[in-house]
Amino acid sequence: MKKTVSRAALVGVALCLFFIIFQISVSSTSRFLKYATNSAKPTQEEGTRKLKVINQPNSHPPKSLRLPVESPVICDRTDIRYDLCSINGPTVLDPSKSTFFTIGSAQHLIMEKVQPYPRKFEKFIMPRIKNLTLTSGPQRPPCKVPHNVPALVFSAGGYTGNFFHDFNDGFIPLFITAHTIFPDQDFVIVVSEAPNWWPSKYADLLTVFTKHPIIVLKNDTPTHCFPSAKIGLISHGFMTINQTLLPNSKTFLDFRVLLDRAYTPQAQPKVLTSKHTNHRPKFVLASRKEAEGRSILNQEQVIRLIKKVGFDVVVFKPKNKTPLNESYALLNSSHAMVGVHGAALTHSLFLRPGAVLVQVVPIGVEWAAYAFFGRVAKGLNLQYSEYKIGVEESSLVNKYGKGSLLVKDPFALQKTGWDPEIMDIYLKEQNVKLDLIRFKACLKKAYIKAKRFMEANG
Repeated sequence: MKKTVSRAALVGVALCLFFIIFQISVSSTSRFLKYATNSAKPTQEEGTRKLKVINQPNSHPPKSLRLPVESPVICDRTDIRYDLCSINGPTVLDPSKSTFFTIGSAQHLIMEKVQPYPRKFEKFIMPRIKNLTLTSGPQRPPCKVPHNVPALVFSAGGYTGNFFHDFNDGFIPLFITAHTIFPDQDFVIVVSEAPNWWPSKYADLLTVFTKHPIIVLKNDTPTHCFPSAKIGLISHGFMTINQTLLPNSKTFLDFRVLLDRAYTPQAQPKVLTSKHTNHRPKFVLASRKEAEGRSILNQEQVIRLIKKVGFDVVVFKPKNKTPLNESYALLNSSHAMVGVHGAALTHSLFLRPGAVLVQVVPIGVEWAAYAFFGRVAKGLNLQYSEYKIGVEESSLVNKYGKGSLLVKDPFALQKTGWDPEIMDIYLKEQNVKLDLIRFKACLKKAYIKAKRFMEANG
């Protein structure tokens, strides 16, 4: 009898344990599925928070610059925008393998992969950026081309070719990185990838950063050796230079001085040898007439209006092959500039401090308008204003109607981030027809500022 009871008790205990384990398993699976679902599709709150983080300028220097050197290869991957890797000792670059080799312990082999392009947050473009390999081990290939200064390595791939991205993802981060890591030191620029035209188009600007020839991996075959190397570019945010993060407190005005050094010698014979003698301020209209989206549909009427207000108008249609010294000469001798939000407004970097910049802001791009060009204007001490179009001035009204959320509340559609399909509607489908009465009031204010600037600076 005791044996029977004992067996029954054991069976009961076993059944209880089975159900307990089953419940735990079901509960864990539910939590996993919930987590997996949330990870695949972020909530509106998470999307908004991520957008704010990406849009927010950096307020701290890279962590790796504050850490003691404990390894021949260190990678700081804590920033949302970029990875920054350091090779802390002699290294050999093999361009054919896109690999940096450095001597290290045979017992502790190190291998890191890095994409040196400062848009780490963007899932669309990063898969197109080439990986570089950093290794530390007992062997490395022989050196064919020795260098006595460190290497600074970055990618000019991605969105390169769009003038805005050439500076936002390229030369502004390069300026920041050079003054953060090499403030009083020369270095060799190594470009992991770049379009064929890139080295020649930006040759004048690159020579201001370094006196050494630029190394582009796809155009190079022999091995190069360096005393050390930094791989990656530091970004402070969209079109941002945060002087509090730089050891020498550099600002956008210092970046402007760098542009002067690059382009003034070539621009001088064309424009800068004589002072402006006309009594009418020179007004540059950045035209998007042949671009995809955001063109001014009544541009000819707008030009006549600008002249009537009192300006001399120059219609500026920059192309990929437009020599930068010519663009610099035009903008640097002008008193005011206007354009619809777009890459051409990056040329406002060439305006003299104190000049006037008016940005026409289509619906749906308000946050980008300030993040991309408002910050530049503030950093360069430009007299900046925005002409935010009304709903009736947007071509989207004809296509989607006044009642569409796209038209009446763009912000509601962007709370979870800038979805590519939504972005294309605002940037590629939308054109503007300016209300000449409203715009005239804006132009009159710009004229007063530009006239004063001309009288003070020529």
